[in-house]
Amino acid sequence: MPLPPPPLTPTALRHVQLTRFMAVGSLLGLIVLSLCWELWLAPLRPGGSWLVLKALPLFLPLVGLLKNRMYTYRWVSLVVWLYFTEGVVRAQGDRWPSNLYAGLEIVLCLVLFAACALHVRLRLRNAALAAAPLDASHG
Repeated sequence: MPLPPPPLTPTALRHVQLTRFMAVGSLLGLIVLSLCWELWLAPLRPGGSWLVLKALPLFLPLVGLLKNRMYTYRWVSLVVWLYFTEGVVRAQGDRWPSNLYAGLEIVLCLVLFAACALHVRLRLRNAALAAAPLDASHG
């Protein structure tokens, strides 16, 4: 029967928790920004627009990130580029203040991508380090 991997060091655990906090925080920021932007702050049409529905897909990964599912971190790091692209297009084509919100969307997307990529990298590296002593003792 294989032994369970040793627990993460306090520093490694702190880094993983920080990237998780950054990922969840930036995703929540994107959700709030999308809703506020399209309903009140600078909607395409007065009174709000159907573009507010772009916030709905952002709710899907929220549960996976909160449950710390590695697969969710991986696919979010790919999907976030759709929102990044929208931010770049609207930052160039929209007028004030909508282009400001587009810039904020770009920043939140970059933070979300970096947090997800770092989170996956740290967890994979920590898993490899934890398995290395077990592999050495059996080989």
